[in-house]
Amino acid sequence: MSKTTNKFSPEVRERAVGLVLDNEGQHGSRWQAVMSISAKIGCAPQTLNDWVKKAEVDSGKRPGVSSEMAERMKALERENRELRQANEILRKIRLPRSPCLWECDSPSSAVVSQKLWKFPGGALRACEGSVSQAARSRGIGSRG
Repeated sequence: MSKTTNKFSPEVRERAVGLVLDNEGQHGSRWQAVMSISAKIGCAPQTLNDWVKKAEVDSGKRPGVSSEMAERMKALERENRELRQANEILRKIRLPRSPCLWECDSPSSAVVSQKLWKFPGGALRACEGSVSQAARSRGIGSRG
């Protein structure tokens, strides 16, 4: 959020910028045109000059970052900051190591105490600490 208040509506700004650009030829310089028009609308000359420069950047007459692009960058930076904060929170509350997505029943009735986990590719694996000693001795549920 901006810390300053917008005393002038966008319509007033547009009109003032248009007056400066249209009446630039009637004055000795752009600054004289800005001084004349800013006195009529009641704003500081530098403020009006900044509006004119911004309008020129937005129209492509002057190099710089357009208002639309600046707003987009600001939104992306805000989103990036929020995602980093969310990742940090998730890192702090991470559960014990287990890349498994969900538990499923063991396909083998011979190994009752073995818990298998289904991974994203559909592969089934025994999760750490869930394979019984008897199953390990038979070679069932080994990592791989």
